[in-house]
Amino acid sequence: MKTLLIKNARVLVTMDDARREIANGAVFIRDNVIEQVGASVDLPQTADEVIDAAGHVVMPGLVNTHHHMYQSLTRAIPAAQNGELFNWLTNLYSLWAGLTAEMVHVSTLTAMAELILSGCTTSSDHLYIYPNDCQLDDSIEAAQKIGMRFHASRGSMSVGQSKGGLPPDRVVEEEGAILKDTQRLIETYNDASRHAMQRIVVAPCSPFSVSQDLMKESAKLARSYGVSMHTHLAENVNDIAYSREKFNMTPAEYAEDCGWVGPDVWHAHCVQLDDDGIYMFARTGTGIAHCPCSNMRLASGIAPIRKMLDRGVSVGLGVDGSASNDAGHMMGEVRQAMLLQRVGFGPDAMTARQALEVATLGGAKVLNRDDIGAIKPGMSADIVMFKLDGIGMAGALHDPVAALVFCTPPNVAYSIINGKVVVREGQLSTIDLPVIIERHNALSLQLAAGA
Repeated sequence: MKTLLIKNARVLVTMDDARREIANGAVFIRDNVIEQVGASVDLPQTADEVIDAAGHVVMPGLVNTHHHMYQSLTRAIPAAQNGELFNWLTNLYSLWAGLTAEMVHVSTLTAMAELILSGCTTSSDHLYIYPNDCQLDDSIEAAQKIGMRFHASRGSMSVGQSKGGLPPDRVVEEEGAILKDTQRLIETYNDASRHAMQRIVVAPCSPFSVSQDLMKESAKLARSYGVSMHTHLAENVNDIAYSREKFNMTPAEYAEDCGWVGPDVWHAHCVQLDDDGIYMFARTGTGIAHCPCSNMRLASGIAPIRKMLDRGVSVGLGVDGSASNDAGHMMGEVRQAMLLQRVGFGPDAMTARQALEVATLGGAKVLNRDDIGAIKPGMSADIVMFKLDGIGMAGALHDPVAALVFCTPPNVAYSIINGKVVVREGQLSTIDLPVIIERHNALSLQLAAGA
């Protein structure tokens, strides 16, 4: 068994039950599991590998609960730089219809590299469009290559414009084929064990792109296999209007009617979730992925996260797709989550530490996991380290933990995922990143040219 010791941390942020922050802290890891946590003087002094964390904040890896990684190919596309959600989607569907398997694979590597370097160790991804030769397998293989803990969501769209949906008919799938492929992916890839690196999620795209039957059948399929469920909900006022006109229900009522509430379910955005919906989500244990940058980019509104947390709703953080953010910097998203709540609900609406908790423990709970999000014995060894001597932290060392959120969003010095060092001294070690970026840019131009 391989051991790893991280010692001498300026501050070790545990996110344990007592929310301890340990000065001169240390973590002892055996294989892929945290074995001991405490002051450096109290832990073993030797291991197969020792990392000196002097001058660093050490904390649990951040958890990204919502993304569309293929969209990193279409950042800042001129036709989609402005406009609200429905307009934005309409301008991009025809572009995404040209996606290939290689594009999905390379864009996933690119998006995951950005996430990992910004402090994320576990990510969900919602891939809901499968033109040409694309499969969710392309994303899963990328995650295995780069070494990221991954919840791969088998998204889908089945209601095209001819049936009253938003997407063009050429990018939707037949519902029987969707369910069959989802079952194949669960049986092939899903790992339900503790410390699993790979899980499959059942994830119809949204109420305006799939049928009520598919929502209900997807829930039955997911629960028959014990896997989680994910979709978009109540993202903006047009989303609310569509739900009322089409189903004569609010989005929350529609979700409940389809069986889409419970601790095995999380919904992206919920910016316009009403008070009854918030209460329902709290009562049923239904989770929310909060995506502040995307919500601002598309002018969807300010999600009432403070109210949701106070009512007991499980809330995680998501960077959302890189065509609506257009970044994938997880620590940057933490900062925006804090600032946006203050803009909407007052200067005390969210503290730096509350934002970090949403991005760690909150994300873990939303993904229905009890083995990530904290540094304590028995947890998965997902740990990130941020160096404090850069220009962005100058003058902020009175409170290094808060500085991570208030100051310029930093990249990690080290990232350990499942007990393996994936980033060392700021360098990603599992892929040749410059080569991936070059290929990603070429594919991005190819995709745009083919539209």
